[in-house]
Amino acid sequence: MADTTPRATSNRSTTPGSSTFKDFIGSQWADRERPLPAPREQAPFAAARRARLSELHPGRTIVVPAGQAKVRSNDTDHPFRPHSAFAHLTGWGTDTVVGSVLVMTPNGAGHDATLHFRATAGRDSEEFYANPEIGEFWVGPRPSLAEVAADLGIATADLADLDGVLADVDASVLVVRDADPELTRTLDEHAGAPVGGAPAEDGSPETDDVLSRDLSELRLVKDAYEVAEVRAAVAATQRGFDDVIGDFDAVLAHPRGERIVEGTFNRRARADGNTVGYDTIAAAGPHACILHWTRNDGTVRPGDLILIDAGVEVDSFYTADITRTLPVSGTFSPVQRMVYEAVLEAADAAFAIVKPGITFREVHATAMEVIARKTAEWGFLPVSAEESLLPDNQFHRRYMVHGTSHHLGLDVHDCAKARREMYMDGIVTPGMVFTIEPGLYFQQDDLTVPEEFRGIGVRIEDDVLVTEDGAENLSVGIPRTPSEVEGWIARSGR
Repeated sequence: MADTTPRATSNRSTTPGSSTFKDFIGSQWADRERPLPAPREQAPFAAARRARLSELHPGRTIVVPAGQAKVRSNDTDHPFRPHSAFAHLTGWGTDTVVGSVLVMTPNGAGHDATLHFRATAGRDSEEFYANPEIGEFWVGPRPSLAEVAADLGIATADLADLDGVLADVDASVLVVRDADPELTRTLDEHAGAPVGGAPAEDGSPETDDVLSRDLSELRLVKDAYEVAEVRAAVAATQRGFDDVIGDFDAVLAHPRGERIVEGTFNRRARADGNTVGYDTIAAAGPHACILHWTRNDGTVRPGDLILIDAGVEVDSFYTADITRTLPVSGTFSPVQRMVYEAVLEAADAAFAIVKPGITFREVHATAMEVIARKTAEWGFLPVSAEESLLPDNQFHRRYMVHGTSHHLGLDVHDCAKARREMYMDGIVTPGMVFTIEPGLYFQQDDLTVPEEFRGIGVRIEDDVLVTEDGAENLSVGIPRTPSEVEGWIARSGR
């Protein structure tokens, strides 16, 4: 890997600094034709989102940073991903310039939005070749202010102008504090106090926490562009699962077969999208009973079930979140099938009630009724299913401690800062996208279940779009019944 240290040290190579070198490297470059792009598809949707945010916070300056690159180790960074609120309000995707900041300034009737970012430098500047963080030789050319303004349909300004804009702010400015802590500290210093704490004109509290809440709640209902992006993410994820099944022979042959699953899926995510939306879970055998097993260093053995929880994140950052539990040898054993069919029944029951007007928590409650009934029928509970479902009992939750659903979008667990009355107790509305993912997990040392159940973990997860009169399972094309799954594996040639 090339040296990206931005300063000279005694034990690292440095960029030549002579005037002769500077003159030579800054000359004899061909002119570039850079026509202005047409507005991208999401530009009008992002403008509508900004307008809704403006209505919620009249008269307040709003600052939404993209954030900075995060250090992985020493002078290497993690791949940059802007804060989700920034992506939502600007429509900028994987080509976002690091350190950009959206500023919404009140204008009396609403807000004027300006996107500040570090524009490309000329080839006559030292930055061009000598700055490993932003120089074109190191990270490629950045767009011009005019190009981004045309592309996103938003006014732009150089990042160097931001200090002047923010110098006059007071404590009433609202900022997404966790997006760029250094910028937040600067705002606090300018204001002489932590920003975002001043009350609204009517005396009600209006803090940065309220801004983060509102930004989450704006994403509870997806617009047409967002739904299309989730569909694209689901389609890419289906191709990733197909790839994994096609690699089952290699998976079984390798001592870290789980890593082969992870790598195969991640290859598809990079080819058809930006990356994975979250760390892939490839959990074989008893590892499937560990809910967030991402170490993925285990062997996959004939006869195992492997639980794969994975999703492709597309270039707009919208992600899928799908789980399938597969018999690596091609067929379920009788006990594996029994557990699988119970989980499928819970998933189908939960999906069947989804329609506008129900409360979000009803989805989970419906799945739990099936989980309680099945585990009671099998004799695993010390009480009846009805008694176990009482709030003070919940014996069946030993075998499924997680929730059944979460919202999905730019974040795999989207809208996380929304109020409880808007999320768990919220009314299901057309345009919402969320998961349905019941499971049953019988730990390998759990003495409450017969030995033949121990070490079996099953989860089935689908992504659901609420429609005007019901719901659509966006991932229904990925085989999910036992017979469909077995046929899927058989078609792979195994």
